[in-house]
Amino acid sequence: METWHDGEKLLSDIYDLLYRLGLTANYTGFFRISYAIFLSVENPQRLALVTKWLYPEVAKHYGTTWQAVERNIRAAVTLIWNHRSPLLPELFGVPLPPKPRNAQFLAVVAGYFSLSPVA
Repeated sequence: METWHDGEKLLSDIYDLLYRLGLTANYTGFFRISYAIFLSVENPQRLALVTKWLYPEVAKHYGTTWQAVERNIRAAVTLIWNHRSPLLPELFGVPLPPKPRNAQFLAVVAGYFSLSPVA
């Protein structure tokens, strides 16, 4: 079971990765995609039904709608993809595909944190 401190470290690591990918905290989607990744690492099954399970949970946390969360995450993924950080191929482990859908991007990043050694 993950402790609050471990969760705080994971969220900090997610923020760091997003900064390295070119997304900064001045975008509304920054914190929403961070929390979505956090929840997906915590329980990868959330990725199976993003519009029914993940987005509503993020929306509730931020006091908005699931549609706004989806739009904010889509904008964040687009910004990251257009930035073309050299880190992207490392994350995806293959030549970069066309811009992934939200759930695909979240799954790749959540998988990165799930497979990373715990400090």
